[in-house]
Amino acid sequence: MGAYDDMLHLSRPRSKRPPMAVADRAAQFAPFAALAGHREAVEEEARLTEQRRPLADVERRELDGTLQRLRSILPERPRIAVGYFVEDPLKEGGAYVQHEGALRAIDDVRGMLVFQDGREVPLAAVDAMEVRRRPS
Repeated sequence: MGAYDDMLHLSRPRSKRPPMAVADRAAQFAPFAALAGHREAVEEEARLTEQRRPLADVERRELDGTLQRLRSILPERPRIAVGYFVEDPLKEGGAYVQHEGALRAIDDVRGMLVFQDGREVPLAAVDAMEVRRRPS
């Protein structure tokens, strides 16, 4: 006869508390994030950014010429396309972005191209600019 033979045929003990809901019981065994924020940190590190390339003198002169032309036709609200560099707020580098729209103003005080749709593009970030259409 074993040390626990007297307990073999007893009924299991009953709790005085009400039974737990199945969903609550399942939540006890759900996986948890042992390293909170780890996955987000890995994803952020894996996200690629570009380095801004410097403009050649010829490209800079072309941009200046296009900007002067835009100043002369600005009252007509010309439609232009610009390519510009946006710095990444979280890591070194950034991304090149394109925008096309009707130009409302050239703000020399703040150094911005202001579009009809409200977008503002810093002149210092522009690396390509093209007049697409002059309104009639």
